[in-house]
Amino acid sequence: MCGKFTQMASWRDVHAFSQPLVLKVAGDAVETATPMRTAHVLRLDEAGERVMVPMRWGFSRPGAGAPVRPDHMHARAETVDQLPTFRKCFAWHRGILLVHTFNEGEELASGKTRQWVITPKDGEPIAIAVICAAVGQGDTELWTFVQVTTPANQLIAPLTDRMPAILPREAWPLWLGETEATLAEIKATLTTYEDEGRWEIAPQARPSAKTRPGPPQSDLFS
Repeated sequence: MCGKFTQMASWRDVHAFSQPLVLKVAGDAVETATPMRTAHVLRLDEAGERVMVPMRWGFSRPGAGAPVRPDHMHARAETVDQLPTFRKCFAWHRGILLVHTFNEGEELASGKTRQWVITPKDGEPIAIAVICAAVGQGDTELWTFVQVTTPANQLIAPLTDRMPAILPREAWPLWLGETEATLAEIKATLTTYEDEGRWEIAPQARPSAKTRPGPPQSDLFS
């Protein structure tokens, strides 16, 4: 399942996403996110308007203090509306994670994991269904999210059996809550997405010492 993704820095300032996004703008930067780091999630505010909200990736159990790793990074689409950890978030707090790329890991016979990077050929963002939860209150409130997953498609199945739940653009209003629907109808959007040749996949390049990711960002919220 996805353990890393990238976003374009310029996307954090885009609220409507009513027009197709350009992959890069002048001076744009690629931001990498791993569990317990911050990413920007598209959701509805109290007025029903689309907003981008910084959120930490991963759910931690109540009272966990300042955890180094989350207890949950993903929620299976098949049970997201049933398990106590996820069902209220699915019903009331859904969002969309827009990514430039995402990683999937292939478990090798040696016990090591080979990372593969999935990238859309047309440069459009990939929309991943997420559910969200708030931790703390008032000035200490922090929003967190987990990715919803489905069975893997034909491209990813040789590597792993699960993948992020991808939302086509026409499903965004329903998933976000802009279109009135039952929870069963909303859950029905969580199906395996076949890319039909629109994605490319390549091994993750080894980072140089100068580009290795820094420590988790959890200290930003302490």
